[in-house]
Amino acid sequence: MDFSHYYAEFLTIALVHFLAVASPGPDFAVIVKQSLTRGRRTAIITSFGVGSAILLHVTYSLVGIGLLIASDPMYFTVLSYIAATYLGYIGIQGLRAKPNSGHSDDKFAQKQQQSGTKAFFTGFLVNGLNVKATLFFVSLFSLVISPQTPTLVQAFYGGYMALATAAWFCFLSIMLTIGKFREKLLQKAHIIDRFMGIVLLALAVKIILT
Repeated sequence: MDFSHYYAEFLTIALVHFLAVASPGPDFAVIVKQSLTRGRRTAIITSFGVGSAILLHVTYSLVGIGLLIASDPMYFTVLSYIAATYLGYIGIQGLRAKPNSGHSDDKFAQKQQQSGTKAFFTGFLVNGLNVKATLFFVSLFSLVISPQTPTLVQAFYGGYMALATAAWFCFLSIMLTIGKFREKLLQKAHIIDRFMGIVLLALAVKIILT
């Protein structure tokens, strides 16, 4: 198979995907929250959870289930309410954040740590239940990617987007947890946590209303 014929299509997908993943949304809000209140390790694991969820979207888009979800109001409504409920749950947790109470930054971060499994599934569920992501991938695989593109090539596109998503949010996690910058932010961690809680609740309300 000559993959050189698909360079232009791949570059289009890469550009569209980057613009989508870099735009503020539930994934961005959760990674910022995890980075500043739970530390780099937890944020990076959460980032891999977000990236892994991309494979879920790719899989159902390839087999046509995504189109069914997007076209059937009942399925789409159920998914929307599940997503809104989960985002609301995380948002409420953020609103309940308490001040550092005099602990050092390192002790505060340790106190806020999540298990690796919980951090991973936090990222996976936030992205996997994201109805905006559902519409994005259905549109991508039905409008941008040619029907004549072999399934193997489409699967490659999906693998790239999963890795690129994880890499982007890992990069964000690292940048937000660098040295003195992180220390200053951690001093206001409860404020950031509450603000991100409000953002996530607002996103949950937006999903329900739209």
